[in-house]
Amino acid sequence: MTRKYKTALFAGTFNPFTIGHKSIADRALKIADALVIGFGVNPAKPDPDSVARVAAVKRLYADNPRVTVVQYAGLTTEFARECGADFMVRGVRSVADFEYERNLADINLKISGIETVLLPALPELSYVSSSMVRELEANGVDTSPYLPKIS
Repeated sequence: MTRKYKTALFAGTFNPFTIGHKSIADRALKIADALVIGFGVNPAKPDPDSVARVAAVKRLYADNPRVTVVQYAGLTTEFARECGADFMVRGVRSVADFEYERNLADINLKISGIETVLLPALPELSYVSSSMVRELEANGVDTSPYLPKIS
């Protein structure tokens, strides 16, 4: 029996892309043959830093041919179809995250037929969030421990 090649989409704004995001992406590669990391952009909310974030994550995964990093606009489910994703991957840190992500997964399945796989954050990363990193950075705290090392 031959196994179908599986592509996963890991989508978000990733503002910034944290060690928690990297953990989810790396673990998604254990269940998918290919991973698309999609940086969603809202044309109504210009974000000049998004291009730099995409470029940084492209460098992070430059040596991994199984990972593609792209920017997209519009519905994530539409982009999932466009990029050939068989399923989407989302990380959850808490019960509150799970409830939100499960509802989103249900809606996405209903409107597109695309399944979502929820990966729990590793316990040592469950407190890491982009909003926490932005808050620390705004207050002059070194955020490098929460960001992947990118050359």
